[in-house]
Amino acid sequence: MARGDLTDEQWVRLEAVLPPLPVMGRKPRDRRQVFDGIWWRARTGSPWRDIPERYGPWETGYTLFRRWQIDGTWARVLKKLQVKADAAGHIEWEVSVDSTVCRAHQHAAGARKRGLTVRAGRARRAWRPSRTTTGSAARGAG
Repeated sequence: MARGDLTDEQWVRLEAVLPPLPVMGRKPRDRRQVFDGIWWRARTGSPWRDIPERYGPWETGYTLFRRWQIDGTWARVLKKLQVKADAAGHIEWEVSVDSTVCRAHQHAAGARKRGLTVRAGRARRAWRPSRTTTGSAARGAG
């Protein structure tokens, strides 16, 4: 077991909430090995192709990760683990709300926009593109 891999106790808890293996096709790789590869990639942030060989081919880890992402397995696993941890009293649910207000200088809003002037007694005029000519039109192209 490499540094950062799941312990036997963690794997037993996780394996209990993972979906069953597909019956068809060739014999799958060791799920713990592949999962440790996915976990290694999540911890390090490295590209999939850099997963160490001890976790098997990177394509296997990526394929399983992506399949579980698309079919919602990751969300279900998280939910099941949270329910078990909450029932055991390992999660303390607290709400923390934070807000930050950062006032910007009035000139930080950017340059004034053309074509959006408001005249007294009239509705706001729709935005129109600038009437400047492009370089090709100015040269008499055509």
